[in-house]
Parts: sequence; structure tokens; C-alpha cells
Amino acid sequence: MNKTIKLGAFIAPLFLLVANEIHAQDDVLILDDNVQFDDGAIFNDDSFNFDDDLFGDAFDEESADDESWLDNFTIKVSQQIFGQVNNHSTELLPGFSIPQEDELSNNRLGINIRYQNPFAPGWLLQASAQAKAYWAADYEYETNDDRVDTEYRLNELFLQRSFGQHSVKFGRQTVVWGETVGNSVLDVINTSEFRDFTIIDIEDARLNQLMVVWDFFGEDSNFSTFVNLYPEFNPPAVRGSPFFFEPAFNLTDYDRDSELLIEVGTQWRKSFEGSDIAFMAAYLYENQLRYEDPISGFGDAVGEKNDFLLLGFSANRAIGKLLLNFDLAYSHNVLADSFNFPGTTALTSAINLRKDQIGTSFGFEYAVSNEQSVSVGVQAQMVLDEDEGLLPGQSLFNEGVVGSWLMRYSNSLMNGDLVLSSTMQGDLKADSLLVLLGADFTINDNWAVSGQLISINAASDSPLLLFDANVHLGATITYSF
Repeated sequence: MNKTIKLGAFIAPLFLLVANEIHAQDDVLILDDNVQFDDGAIFNDDSFNFDDDLFGDAFDEESADDESWLDNFTIKVSQQIFGQVNNHSTELLPGFSIPQEDELSNNRLGINIRYQNPFAPGWLLQASAQAKAYWAADYEYETNDDRVDTEYRLNELFLQRSFGQHSVKFGRQTVVWGETVGNSVLDVINTSEFRDFTIIDIEDARLNQLMVVWDFFGEDSNFSTFVNLYPEFNPPAVRGSPFFFEPAFNLTDYDRDSELLIEVGTQWRKSFEGSDIAFMAAYLYENQLRYEDPISGFGDAVGEKNDFLLLGFSANRAIGKLLLNFDLAYSHNVLADSFNFPGTTALTSAINLRKDQIGTSFGFEYAVSNEQSVSVGVQAQMVLDEDEGLLPGQSLFNEGVVGSWLMRYSNSLMNGDLVLSSTMQGDLKADSLLVLLGADFTINDNWAVSGQLISINAASDSPLLLFDANVHLGATITYSF
């Protein structure tokens, strides 16, 4: 395995760890007891993200006769530019440096359409889709032989039926578990796609899948069960993006070959005065496919899946303006040397051991005032019996305790029209630090503008070494109607 491939593999997992921002589901009809503080996330790809409407009267028996069907649509059009602003060089190895030039990397127009229609008492139809056009200087434009490139995708499409204490939802959607702000070890159900530094928060990267979700709401507890009818896997990073590294072999998609794959999970949640607890269990497939070197030394590297069992526990506790969060996950038979970053192009080693893993994430959210909030999240994971089954000289990809931390501060000014945010993210070994500064300004009901600054520092043995001392600056203008 060449060093470039290994570098991509090292970079990838860290980005998943530091980016896994907990986010409430896009469900609009029934709010469960998992209500969290607004973390003031600002580092979003605005062309892909909408503010959620609660639709508290979605299932009223009476509906407005004069309401136009066009009122069910929300459309956002965004133009984004983003790039590196400083020239420097990075020494990857003694005597070997690569130049880091200031250049535009993102120049794209995004359109996001959302449709929400409570068309009858107890019924809701929701859909969203996105389209993007990549202009000159965008890395997708250059990858497309200096021609304008376009992309289209259906994000969600589901039908929800609510009756009594029950709610059933069928279609493309997301299921989110866990309490911890920033990086919950339980948020592993949906696949995700990280393309570049404009997509850092997990809510921007999370992908919908075809599911059936049943919720039962009791007086002080509820059950939620999902069945994933068509489990998918993390798509590879697109060529040209900062997270793409040329593999030594052609990586193939998983060939289902008419094989029936199903994921299933359930969660029981109970509320107390000032706190919630939840227990969950699931049978899942690891979101990241595993690739092994072709035995012949040439040809395709075939993607292989791995199934595992997940047992989890989560809890929160509100103490005045302070909300404490805790998650615990036990994973049985995960691939110990697998790479869990969405779309990594790296090949794994040939150890191929299935092991048990335990992970925890915890943190807090503190409302300093009605305008200011602070949140902290820490994640740590460890493979159990990591030396068992290894041959002399072999070692796992990640040994010991690995994880990340996140700190975020948000301040809302001018009656909420201006939101300032700062975020710091790093790994537990103190090998890297990402600093993100952002500002969102709402001009009027239709227009908004946002900006972000990202700075990266990494030690010589950090997986982020390739991006050490990089400074990225971006801006997005959005029109919504």
C-alpha cells in the first residue's frame, strides 16, 4: 500500500470523528422527548439545508380552503464561493514538501426544493430534492474537463400516517440516535457523504435511506422501531475534492447480486422530571465498505460488507440552563481495521479481524443567555482484546483509545438577524486543531448571506498533516421563497 493511500485512510477517520454533529431528525409531525438545545450550527452548506417548520397544526381537522398548493413548496437558491487564501508548503517527509497554493476550490450554484403537504387529517407527504451547477474554478468543473458540471439528487420522500398514539412513516428518511452534541457514538444508522471543507457538520452530510419507521408515544415513554429496506454504503469521495486520494486499484461498488439486505433497530425512551433515558438495539451493516488488495496484484478491489450488532444507552439531564448528555455504545463483530470515513479510497490491511468495540460520547450544552450558548462534546472508542488474533509484527489501524472533542459558541444579535459562531475541533491525541468562525446575516424574508473561515493546524504525525497551516475562506448568498 503506497503512502498516498495510507494518508487518505488516516485523514478520513478523523474527519468523521470531528464532524459527527448530532442533529434532530427532519420529522415535522410528532416531536418525541429528545428535544435538544439549538447548537447554533452555522457551518452548513446552505444550498442543501432548510430550517425546519414544526407544523404544529398539520393534522387539524380543518384546513384552509384558500391555501394554494404552491404554499407547500419552499425553494432556496444559493451561490457559494470557497477557497484557500494562503500560499505555503507542507513538509510531508524530511526533504519532501508539497506546495499549498491560494486558489478557489468551490464556485457553485445550488437549488434546494422542499415539499410538505399535510393533505388530510393524520397524513403528511414530504419530499426534498437538490440540484447543483459547478462553475469555472470549482474542482468539479475542472474534473469535468473544464466544463460546467451538474448534479441532481432526491434527498427525502416519505409518507407519514399518525393515528392515536402511533405514527408510521414510509420512504426515504433518516434515523438519528444519541444525545451528545458534536459526535455521538450512536449516530451510525444513516450513511453520509463528506466532499470538502464546506461540509463539516453531520447534518449536511447525512444521506436518506429507504425505511419504515413506527413510533408509539406513551404518557412518559415511547418506542421507536425502524426497518431499513435497502441499506446503502458511504459513497466514495469525488475526484478533485480534498478528501479524494487516488487508490492503487479500481474500487468497485458492492455487488448485491440479488442479495436481500435489511437493517433493523428499536429504541425505548422514558422521560423523567428534568431528564431522559433511552435503550436501543440494532442489527446493522457498517456504513463503510471494506476493500482488500487484489490477490493477483492487479485488477479491481472488491467492496465487501460487514454486519454487526449494536447495543446502546443514552441519557440527558437538565440542571437550570445546563443540559448534560451521555451516550454509550457496544458494537459486536465490527471490523477492527476497517476505515469508517465516508468514501475513503484507501485499502485496508489483510488482518480482517472481527472484534468488539466500546465507545462513549458525552458533553453539555449551556444557555448563557437567550442569545448566547456554549456546547462541548467528547467522543472516545476502543477495540476490546485488540491484540487477540494478531500475528507477530501485526498491529491494528487504531490502537488504544481514539476519539475527538468539540467546543462551540454561538451568539445571536440584532434580534436574531445576525448569528456569530466559533467552533474548535480536535483529536484526543492533540495532534490537530480545526478552528471555524462563521457569521449568518438575514437581510430580509428572502435574502441571507453567510461567511466562514476555517483554519487547520496539524502536527507532523497527524493525519491532517496534508492540510497543516491551511486557511480557507468562503461566502454564500441565498434567496429563498
